[in-house]
Amino acid sequence: MTFMATQSIAASIPPYPVSNHHPKPPRLLSPRIQPITAVKTQHCECFNLYKELVPYRQAWSWQKCLVKEKKALIERNEHCPDSLIVLQHPPVYTMGTGSSEKFLNFDIKDAPFDVHRTERGGEVTYHGPGQIVMYPIMNLRNHKMDLHWYLRSLEEVIIRALSNTFSIKASRLEGLTGVWHGNQKLAAIGIRVSQWIAYHGLAVNVTTDLTPFGLIVPCGLQNYQVGSIRGLLGEFEAFDDIRRKQLPDADDGQLLDIACKSLISEFSEVFQVGINYETISRLEFLESEPAKPL
Repeated sequence: MTFMATQSIAASIPPYPVSNHHPKPPRLLSPRIQPITAVKTQHCECFNLYKELVPYRQAWSWQKCLVKEKKALIERNEHCPDSLIVLQHPPVYTMGTGSSEKFLNFDIKDAPFDVHRTERGGEVTYHGPGQIVMYPIMNLRNHKMDLHWYLRSLEEVIIRALSNTFSIKASRLEGLTGVWHGNQKLAAIGIRVSQWIAYHGLAVNVTTDLTPFGLIVPCGLQNYQVGSIRGLLGEFEAFDDIRRKQLPDADDGQLLDIACKSLISEFSEVFQVGINYETISRLEFLESEPAKPL
């Protein structure tokens, strides 16, 4: 897509052309990018709520409050650090600014779960229990004012976590946004950028029940599958080798814990930020302040 120097930008890479025929497999792209610096001189406050099922509208409100706060800091020429919210959602479908209802396999007036149309880029996706959702609210002035770089960096966080923690060989696919293992999409990404403050983010299927994805065309991509870490680890059980024995058990109740810890660690490495954990009370305080337009 073409990025313009406007006040707000919704970012997603145009999907691979939808066709009734099986698509030509996109070319795998290099799974590694280099962090922009070698020393963690920046810090990121982290609200790690991954054990909670946070309603989508609540998390959305928190993001907008943090965006408002960061814009105010920039206007006052004060330091504006990054923020990261990590959580799970109850079952919900979300749509981007230009999402088409043709990718819904149900009547939106009689939806099986709540449906929210948001200001992020991309088509419809599903969020639910067992899925780690990360909402980085990033001041790109602290890093690189380049949306393609930012999207690729979010992908890199996931690729490294899957490789280093679960020995899952994940990759990018040319022309698509997200992270894949073969024909299975393991993670979706959709962002919004306003005055170089990025928000919304990524979702990784860990122990997610994938059934609700069957009621939509995820991200508007036909002829592709949705996968999960637990599903792939279950497939790997057929391989009796030393490395497989070192991997987390697909039925391990700690699988979400392991995935969350790995994703936060890789986020810190890719963006070269130190993680400072904050409590939910700060978000609640921000939300109590009078609202202003973004």
